[in-house]
Amino acid sequence: MRQEATLTDVASFAPRLAAPVPEPDGVGVAGLPLNVVTVARTHTRTGELFDMPVTVRFRPMSFTFDYGDGATRESPTGGFTWRQLGLAQFTATDTSHTYRERGEYVITSVVHFAADVDFGTGWIPVDGLLAVPAGATTVEILEARTALVERTCHEDPNGIGC
Repeated sequence: MRQEATLTDVASFAPRLAAPVPEPDGVGVAGLPLNVVTVARTHTRTGELFDMPVTVRFRPMSFTFDYGDGATRESPTGGFTWRQLGLAQFTATDTSHTYRERGEYVITSVVHFAADVDFGTGWIPVDGLLAVPAGATTVEILEARTALVERTCHEDPNGIGC
């Protein structure tokens, strides 16, 4: 008689994930969106469960981002880079966040995986979702100050702020 696999049974097969990647690279500007991407793909591992050979498949179903300032966001994807989206830097995305104040913040993300097992007879879904932390990354949020000037730096290379 074969037991049914649970999330606890398959947790040791879970993929190791890289920390979230912020755009621009580790530095943002207060008041402007910082894009954050967590990469997770369908992952398959083999091993033994209940003294039987098994293949376990993990499929990313959702992502939780914690931006380190009290804000969180759920997303069906881990996000995409501005380049992948064809967007200019500092454009808001589904996984971006705008910090209100300068400072150093730690961003974390968790990937929620659906799991399936195959004991050689086909895929059997495992009930529930397995939450796998993707690590942490630190970003520094700076403050930008602007000034109104008479001419651009191109027009007047010696002007204020050039």
